[in-house]
Amino acid sequence: MPQRVDHDQRRREIAGAVWRIVADRGLDSVRMREVAAEAGVSLRLVQYYFETKHNLLVLALRYLREDTERRARERIEGQAGQSARGVLRGVLTGLLPLDIESEFALRVRLAYFSRSYREPGVFPDRDIALEDLVTHLLEQGEPMPGIRPQHEADLLVSGITGLGFDILRGRRRTTAVLATLDYHLDRIFGP
Repeated sequence: MPQRVDHDQRRREIAGAVWRIVADRGLDSVRMREVAAEAGVSLRLVQYYFETKHNLLVLALRYLREDTERRARERIEGQAGQSARGVLRGVLTGLLPLDIESEFALRVRLAYFSRSYREPGVFPDRDIALEDLVTHLLEQGEPMPGIRPQHEADLLVSGITGLGFDILRGRRRTTAVLATLDYHLDRIFGP
């Protein structure tokens, strides 16, 4: 009896190979043949699933975002009973390069971010699921009067990502970034 193949899982495994190449050597180093070798599959299989290098890069980024969002939701579930501020802090610190998995994901996102200047189609125009999640968390809490959750979510996600890039580059210390995050959360929720 032929073995059933989970096509989505196979695509995700190939996307993981893209991430490893990108994290180690940058986005310009991605070649379909190298991705196939890294994933342990044939070049033909990579071409079958993705057709073009552009499709491969875009879908690999989408899977990375889905993985980041899944990890954020797992953090939320793991912090049941905490305040909205505490849950939000946990989600946002999960975006910082504080462990191997988060550092890896941030290095890949940084490579995509850099490439987006030359090739705008690599980043979708509107992919704000993480900002929507943060907005929801802000709305669940009791923010200070005058706080606009969507605007704060945009600032928090973009800000923590930028500060994470600074940690990667050695420009900022983790303790200083966490102090900045706490400052903004105190401004939103009160001390």
